[in-house]
Formats: sequence, structure tokens, C-alpha cells
Amino acid sequence: MDLKILESLRAKSSPRDWEELKDNFNADICGYVGQKPIYRFYSTLDDSLEENPHSISLSVQPHHSYIPFHQHNYVEMTTPLLGSCTLVINGKEVKVDQENVIMVGKGVTHRVKDIDSGSIVVNIALKNTAFSLNDLNFMLHSGTSNSISSMLFSLLSSNDNHESRYCLFEINHDRKIAETIYDIIEEYYANQVQSNQIIRFDLLSLFSRLIRAAYLQDISISTGEKQESDLLNLLLYIEKHYSAITLEEMAKNFGFNPNYLSSYLKKNTGLTFIKLVHLQRVNVAAEYLANTSASIEKIAEKVGYENPSYFYKIFKKTLGLSPKEYREKMLK
Repeated sequence: MDLKILESLRAKSSPRDWEELKDNFNADICGYVGQKPIYRFYSTLDDSLEENPHSISLSVQPHHSYIPFHQHNYVEMTTPLLGSCTLVINGKEVKVDQENVIMVGKGVTHRVKDIDSGSIVVNIALKNTAFSLNDLNFMLHSGTSNSISSMLFSLLSSNDNHESRYCLFEINHDRKIAETIYDIIEEYYANQVQSNQIIRFDLLSLFSRLIRAAYLQDISISTGEKQESDLLNLLLYIEKHYSAITLEEMAKNFGFNPNYLSSYLKKNTGLTFIKLVHLQRVNVAAEYLANTSASIEKIAEKVGYENPSYFYKIFKKTLGLSPKEYREKMLK
């Protein structure tokens, strides 16, 4: 906990009047929740309420202030550094406790309920131009945490709106994660030489730490409605049974028609069933190549490929290197 940063943020969290503020957002109404309007927030504002054109922007949640239902065309990451906050997403209240992180996807209708003056809540807006697919590609090759990383990759990389998608990471006050968030805030307001690059690298590090924490520790990740929970269960199943899995067997296990399951996975991950399986197999194979002396043929068989030549083809197509080249690179 950095008291100097917290005091600086507290000074920026004074109450705001929505009626005076909404013109700054150029916000138009795109629908209603009951009789309450939903606004499009397609502009990000700095603390002086001027439009912020940058790909990554940070703002402090005003306390004792009404925030209406709204949507973004960017991903928003919210974390309470002190106290807590509650988001309303599709009529469901989602409480975010101190130092936990919630990421809300593009097009998700939500609002943050009034926070008290004892809470300090920071929002980080991540526009489509914040990261390239190459920047985020590590999430698809993160070994054992493939299911969680695939969810995060989909959230950050998709240009489509997802009406209910969000990820809540309950991090149990992980010191490294908290320190990374504080460093992002410090660099953002310092705005020194290379601050933008440091912030980008810090965010990529943060994503990796969230993925690892959610996988290795007793930390929960919530992903919206039951549909999102179902998707995570499906991805976890692929992660566990990748070596001998078939679409028909998996569909039977979950009580789905195989064609429906195939379409569901493609719609919600952007990847076909077989590509998801290949990704997991290649991820595991890469771990074996880097950390064991087993032959490539033995590794191919271990992860589910009877034909070593086909394994070579899939591995190179996925990682851009042959298994031999990958092992040599990892051993340097």
C-alpha cells in the first residue's frame, strides 16, 4: 500500500454531478434498463474532465456520485485500492473487494454504485489500440493455465460486444499484483520518458500474474452469467482431457449435441474445438520440450499425436517454430 499515491488519488475522487458531466462524454442514449437510460461512453476523460485520446487511460471513481448505466467500446479494468465497490451488470450486483480486479468487456451494460469517501477506486480503460494481438499472444501459449488465459485473451482481443462478459479476479491481497497496479498508477501520473511503454509492460505483467494467481492458488474467477461459467468448465475439461479427447465424447459428457458444442465453442472463444485441443496439446508439448530430454516422438505421442509428422506441422503452425527449433531456443 503506497500512502503517497493513495492520498494523491483521494484528492482526485471528489464528487461529480452527472447532469453537469454528461456533456463531456458526448454520451448518447442507446437503450434502457427499466426506465433508466443506458449511455454510450465512447470517450475517456482525464481527471480534469478533458477528453483523453490515449489507448490506455486511468481515472479515479468519484465518491458519493451517481453513475448511470453505460457501455464502453473498450475494456475497463476496475480495482478498489481502499474499501470496495459494487457494479451492477445485467441486473446482478457484483461486489469487488479491496485490491481485487474486475475487467468489464466491450458493450457490457453496467454501472458502479455510489462509493463512500473512505474508498479509493481506480478505473483503467484499455482501447482496441492498447495492445496488438502479438502482445497478447502469450495468453494462448501459457501452458497449464490455458483455460483462464483464453478467457482473458478473448476479453481483451475481441472487437465484438459481449453483453454479459466480465472477469472478476479475487486475488487475496497478492502483493506482487498490488505492487504492479500501484506502479501503473505512479507511471501514469508521472508521465515521464518511457512511461507509456512501462505502463504497457506492467499491464502485460499484470495479466500474467492474474492468470497465474487464478490457476495456482485458491482464487476465484467469475465470468458473468451461467453461459460464461459453462464456457470455463468446457475449457477446463479440454485442458484436462486434451490427449485423448473427441468432440463426440465431450458433448456426451456435458449433455450437448456435438454440432451445438462445436458452434458454442467457436462463438464464445473464436476458436474451433480442434484448434482449442491443438493449442492445449502444443502448450503441454512446449513444456515437455523445454523441461525434459524426452524425444520429440515420445512427446508427440504423450500429448495425443500418433503421427509425429502431423505433430511437427501443428506445432510449427501454432508457435512458428519446429519442435526442435523451439527446444534449442529454450535451452540457450
